[in-house]
Amino acid sequence: MTDLSTPRPCAATGQPLLYLRTEGSVVLAGCVVAYGQLDYSWLLFFVLFLLPDLSMLGYLRDPRTGAALYNIGHTYLVTLGVVALGIGLGWPLITAIGLIWTAHVGFDRALGYGLKYPQAFKSTHLM
Repeated sequence: MTDLSTPRPCAATGQPLLYLRTEGSVVLAGCVVAYGQLDYSWLLFFVLFLLPDLSMLGYLRDPRTGAALYNIGHTYLVTLGVVALGIGLGWPLITAIGLIWTAHVGFDRALGYGLKYPQAFKSTHLM
């Protein structure tokens, strides 16, 4: 059984890295298209798009806290949960926020910014 509590400092390379970055681009594009089709406010989109990066403030405390907060703010599990919650409850603002947040994560993945290991900010699953 693999010990998931001890991260291995490794990163995707070659074709898997290309797939992961392409996946991020597709997620970004899909969210932007869905957002436009739902006729949500583009002003809201641009105001909130970089907001998830505030999760990096955890690094002011220490790398472990920074990585934990960053990962919570940059995982599709959380962002798509927000989208599903918004759709399920019929709350368009929550759906819009979830799509913006998911688009941000896709954007980061497309640029090669991955989930963080606690060793250092630059220690990610993509770099």
